[in-house]
Amino acid sequence: MKYSKWIGVIAALSLIVVCFIPWTYHADVARDFTGFFSEKNAYGKPGRFFIFFAASFIVLVLAPKVWAKRINLFLAAMMFAYAIKTYILYTSCYNAYCPEKKIGIYLVLLCNTIILITAVLPSMKIDKSTG
Repeated sequence: MKYSKWIGVIAALSLIVVCFIPWTYHADVARDFTGFFSEKNAYGKPGRFFIFFAASFIVLVLAPKVWAKRINLFLAAMMFAYAIKTYILYTSCYNAYCPEKKIGIYLVLLCNTIILITAVLPSMKIDKSTG
């Protein structure tokens, strides 16, 4: 893919922004939960994880080294798995109450899926004379 590097950078930057918008609405406490807020910090702060790994992904995707692409694949897989875990955690029902899903939780999954795809299909020129 010719533009996979830049698509990955845009997806990682979008993921950072998505951490600050509402993911779910919990009517029992009348609050929106984000990547940095949950009532009494019950779900932790997954936004910290996503921002740290998205920033690391951006740095490594811009590096023209094979080892950076391999590390990026590992980071992208970890972020994708954590996004699935976060989706299940934030949208699960409790005490016969199901929270309302907002657009942010879907964007977390979408951005992480795009990041994983761009990590699997990096755009890198390989010099055939050194191999």
